[in-house]
Amino acid sequence: MPEKTRISPLQLGMMMYLATTPTAILTAPTITYIFAKQDLWISPIWAFSGLIAVYVALRLHNMYPGLNISQASERIVTRLLGKIIGIMFSFFYLYLNGIIVREYGEFVVGAFLLNTPLIVVSGSMVLVCAITVRGGVEIVGRFSELLLPVFIAFFLLIIVPIIPDLRFSNMLPIMGEGIRPSIEGAFVLQTWFAELITVSFFLPYVADQRKAKTSISITFLIIILTLVVSNLSTLLLLGDLTGSFTYPFLILARYIDLAEFLTHLESLYMAIWVLGAFVKICVFFYVAVLVTSQWMNLSDYRPLVFPLGFLLVLLSMWVAPNFQELTHAIATSVTLSVLTMFVIVPWLLFCMAWVRNRLLSWR
Repeated sequence: MPEKTRISPLQLGMMMYLATTPTAILTAPTITYIFAKQDLWISPIWAFSGLIAVYVALRLHNMYPGLNISQASERIVTRLLGKIIGIMFSFFYLYLNGIIVREYGEFVVGAFLLNTPLIVVSGSMVLVCAITVRGGVEIVGRFSELLLPVFIAFFLLIIVPIIPDLRFSNMLPIMGEGIRPSIEGAFVLQTWFAELITVSFFLPYVADQRKAKTSISITFLIIILTLVVSNLSTLLLLGDLTGSFTYPFLILARYIDLAEFLTHLESLYMAIWVLGAFVKICVFFYVAVLVTSQWMNLSDYRPLVFPLGFLLVLLSMWVAPNFQELTHAIATSVTLSVLTMFVIVPWLLFCMAWVRNRLLSWR
């Protein structure tokens, strides 16, 4: 059953921001520092995969209005191959969402709820997200609109108090070994930027299509700015210790001490992570359910929500034996698979669609 509800261009931008930024803030500084060292704050600027993902999503939507990339693929590469690509997107979004749920569970259990079983934390989040997804895309959009100001406020409450303690000498020498380290550090970040291809699945539901391009372009730039600020503040405070912490941005929150009154603000960081993870899991969960229902030619996607939710919880337990293995996978195999599914496959589809339309126009 096609969605009858609509979201605004602003809600689309907010959804994509919250579906990208919070998880990048969680682990990206540590992984990026391994390659880029003091240039880790430059790495988010090399957002090549995000640029390609946004461009392809917008161009394909112009070529095939009202269709997402999965549906458009059936017109580009025949119905059979399009169905294969569609189920690949469905399973991949479910798999990637399992990694996100596992990251969320590991963080909450490892940093706060030490005696709580991981499956309880992960299962409760998936249940809440499943209820939200059943409400439709408009509910997800409204949640994003409600939670983004809170996210920004908490983010600033962590950054602003530590400004007097930042040591700018930690970022020197800038590009001391050339541009290569910052580009190598950007390789892992391409995982998060490539996820912007997800906008393709929500563009058909945007009420004002003319403003959607502007909204997602501005969102893309704000995501880069946010990652530059978070990486830079982490580097300027922690210096060479940045790569030693699993959650370096959490250390910033714990560092805050204003007149021995405002201290131990790690709860703000947990709020940032929970709010962001909630929206991201909802967005990816919705895409997985939507594409699966379209692949099966169902009239309503809602009956699939809870069965796929149960599978999502199981996947979150299966994706890695422990958090260390998960972090290593994110920096290696997951990055390559994300770039393949979210950048290479869409780009090839766009190129074939462009050639196909050119040939038709010449006839």
